[in-house]
Amino acid sequence: MFRRKLTALDYHNPGGFDCKDETQYRNCVVWLEDQKIRHYKIEDRGNLRNIPSSGWPEAYQKYLQDLNCPFGLQEKQEAVDWLLGLAVRYEYGDNDKYKNCKPLAASSNSDKAVDPLLNLDGNCPDFKAGVTALANILKIQRHDDYLVMLKAIRILIQERLSPEAIAKASQNKEGIPVTLDKHVLGFDTGDATLNEAAQILRLLHIEELRELQTRINEAIVAVQAIIADPKTDHRLGKVGR
Repeated sequence: MFRRKLTALDYHNPGGFDCKDETQYRNCVVWLEDQKIRHYKIEDRGNLRNIPSSGWPEAYQKYLQDLNCPFGLQEKQEAVDWLLGLAVRYEYGDNDKYKNCKPLAASSNSDKAVDPLLNLDGNCPDFKAGVTALANILKIQRHDDYLVMLKAIRILIQERLSPEAIAKASQNKEGIPVTLDKHVLGFDTGDATLNEAAQILRLLHIEELRELQTRINEAIVAVQAIIADPKTDHRLGKVGR
């Protein structure tokens, strides 16, 4: 998936680059900084160039942060693809030959440029068989449009079968003992059992409201962070992109 960008940057082995190979990955990052991006001064690249060091991940994480990269240490493929895109922009952005090129005509359906599922051949027998097999394993309802089924499979995997979703679902929340006598219900149903049930429902509702407020606060903080930290291209001397 990186071959075209690596070729454009004259990388020594664009076809053989393996992102999963840690040594190749680190060498590629250092090569991009040394040859194309040049964000650090030469004397400041020592930690990043020390590829065998156990402290390299920390230096790399700091490097990504200094570049305002939206991806982190664990997102290897996304991060290196972003670095390659940045390097390509620095390599060709100031070249008048490419500045004068006319942009390609926009596609009538913009989704085709962003959704890879639309580029698949929905009439291919192997594609249909594969989607059907996945749908049967995941117990997803059949649909006449196999692309629709594939989208449903993708949504299910992202929401329930991703490592993050599985880790969140497997977390055991330890409850805190609550004495119902200390909580005033505010009304009387005339039945002690119903009163206790109503108290429990009220406490659960309050807990849900607290969780909702926490998520709202997190969303507000995230938006404020984006507004307060515009992307800066120090080479162009401009703030924002």
